[in-house]
Amino acid sequence: MLDGMVSEETRTTESTSTSTSTATVGPRARVWLTRLVVVGIVLAALNLRPAVTSLGALLEEVRDALGMSGTAAGVLTSVPPLCFALFGGLAPRLARRFGLGAVVCAGMVAIAAGLAIRPWTGTAVGFLAATALALMGIAVSNVLMPVVVKRWFPDRVGSMTGVYSMAIALGTAAAAAVTVPMTEALGGGWQTGLTVWAFLAAAAVVPWIPLVRDRGAGGPRPGAHTARGTSPTGHGVRGASGAGPEAHPARGTSATGRETGALRITRSRTAWALAVFFGLQATAAYITMGWMAQIFRDAGVPAGTAGLLLAVTMAMGVPLAFVIPRVATRLPHQGPIVLALGGCGLLGYAGLYLAPADGAWIWAVLLGIANCAFPLALTMVGMRARTGAGVAQLSAFAQSTGYLISIPGPLLVGVLYQHSGGWGLPLALMAGLMLPQMVVGVLAGRDRTVEDEAAAR
Repeated sequence: MLDGMVSEETRTTESTSTSTSTATVGPRARVWLTRLVVVGIVLAALNLRPAVTSLGALLEEVRDALGMSGTAAGVLTSVPPLCFALFGGLAPRLARRFGLGAVVCAGMVAIAAGLAIRPWTGTAVGFLAATALALMGIAVSNVLMPVVVKRWFPDRVGSMTGVYSMAIALGTAAAAAVTVPMTEALGGGWQTGLTVWAFLAAAAVVPWIPLVRDRGAGGPRPGAHTARGTSPTGHGVRGASGAGPEAHPARGTSATGRETGALRITRSRTAWALAVFFGLQATAAYITMGWMAQIFRDAGVPAGTAGLLLAVTMAMGVPLAFVIPRVATRLPHQGPIVLALGGCGLLGYAGLYLAPADGAWIWAVLLGIANCAFPLALTMVGMRARTGAGVAQLSAFAQSTGYLISIPGPLLVGVLYQHSGGWGLPLALMAGLMLPQMVVGVLAGRDRTVEDEAAAR
């Protein structure tokens, strides 16, 4: 798969003489540089969730050691979306100033430092601060990964989105499954089990170091062509009279697709629908990552098995995160996928309420399928904008706004859990949020672009 992506990218870049930061090197060097980007994307993606799921597997031990109440633990599980909302919006500006490679590299450094420091702070406040440092790095990388894909693989957005979404799911599942047994095998406390994940983040820094000088801020990699009348994803884009984008350029772009002004993203209804969809799926995902192992443990499931169940939920994203983007880019409307994923989520929540221990593996699988709304949302970010600059703005807007929306969810689950003494009310909340997620997901899945909508209003 890697060789196929590289060979197609090489044929594309060799067919033009456009000057770029990478065009000064020869064809063989471009091949290896493209391979390095793929390795960097995969390693970065592997590190975008272990900071959260490794903590979920040991949340009870961390709470006991640091003296956290259920509400305080709810605050802790709300920190990821808070950081993603606060710092994700800065990512495009940082990329324009310092370059994509430099910002992603710095993000990996922040993840490694935060994960190495947090288990040893000794206080709840210090633990939260170090976690926030790691999440800052995750936040900017979250936003910039679709931009990196659009820049380097503009004609393979679906495939490459699938690759890094699959890597995200793999890292998420591995952290959930391995953290508890690894902690026991190392003979240490929970601090050792959490610290280990800093080494994976440190490894992810390496491939981005040679890319620090890449000044690309988010446009498609020069030299990559898209067919007239199609988006860079290969999906049709219709103008007001059915012509291609060159005939009807969106406001803020020239007929060649170069940005001439800022896209007024808030004028697009699709952008808002995608932001709300992103926020609601993130709410479900971070509730699941932060609390699902505890739900199973409270039902009498051993800690190691509860971690494996969480890992199964996360592991469902490994194959589906590759399949769903490829299917989504071939459909004119992604609404049916949204509804199918939402239905699995509703069934999973019902099962957790009625028989959490007896059907645990089934509910873990169903919720894992439902969590694949994340790679679908990322794919729609790439499909709902025509230009690289549009993708950068839409990615920042959808993720920053979405993560703001998701902040109260994990906190509210912690409050309801502490004050109700059980999981009935929290599960009712989770199921209730799935319904609007399905509605806005259908709206976000319509075949249109934010540039056209912003220009028409």
